[in-house]
Amino acid sequence: MTHQDMTDTSATMTPPEDASPRRSSDSWRRASRHTGLLIGAGLVLGILLMALLAPVLAPHDPYLQDLDNRLVSPIWSGEGTWVHPLGTDALGRDYLSRLLYGARISLLIGFGATAIAGVIGTTMGVLAGYFGGKVDFVVTFIVNVRLALPAMLVALVVVALVGGSLNVVIWTLGLLVWDRFAVVMRAATQQIRTLDYLSAARAAGASVGRILLTEVMPNVLGALIVVATLEIAQAILFEAALSFLGLGVQPPTPSWGLMISEGKSHMFFRPWVIALPGAALFILVLAINLLGDGIRDVTAPEGRT
Repeated sequence: MTHQDMTDTSATMTPPEDASPRRSSDSWRRASRHTGLLIGAGLVLGILLMALLAPVLAPHDPYLQDLDNRLVSPIWSGEGTWVHPLGTDALGRDYLSRLLYGARISLLIGFGATAIAGVIGTTMGVLAGYFGGKVDFVVTFIVNVRLALPAMLVALVVVALVGGSLNVVIWTLGLLVWDRFAVVMRAATQQIRTLDYLSAARAAGASVGRILLTEVMPNVLGALIVVATLEIAQAILFEAALSFLGLGVQPPTPSWGLMISEGKSHMFFRPWVIALPGAALFILVLAINLLGDGIRDVTAPEGRT
């Protein structure tokens, strides 16, 4: 091969300097045109702001009981007042205030449990995908054992034995929903472990820890973000189910699942007591799923039709 041929081949194989900015620009362009992503991101951001600004936005103390104003109807009914725009519950507590503070509980449990699960599952998946062999066998076995256990049933047993509280719910869910992280991270790591840039890092004498942190993790970060958004929604639903059964967040903490549980005895005569927290829960989970699906479409459009 002549020097000129080698020069031409090198120029062909070397990506242009502006390839990364161009890919970033394409991603932003796809994101700006993705309706589901925009709706999901807007709803999640709005709910997050409401949760953060709950002390400012809430018209009343969410824990303050007023038995003289029990089950006040929302403002859109003929009996409603602007003192309690969304009415009150069976103990006279302002429903709007409890919904705002309940968003804090749902988001805290969703993000907290997902963070714990993400650390566990990502660590196991990346190690299994990178090393393979016996490490992969052990991790796969542990994942199969976890998948054989019904997560909700295990959570019910653990919370019933230990006792329901915010910390217990977060740790219980975090230790139960890591399997998807492990499976996805394992597959993503297996796809890149034989690529040239990893071989070059090994040849340069980089340690395994450095390769995993600086070479592998940045290239599987997109899949990690997508899985995290989906797991946040699942953790929120798990918490709501546990609270509805009386084994999750305990009264008087304003949890949306607990609010549905407390209002079920009045659902035929005051349907809004379960419709409002149920709608809030539905919107939050839908928004997170739209956001996760949109991120998947934007970061890996080649895998979608």
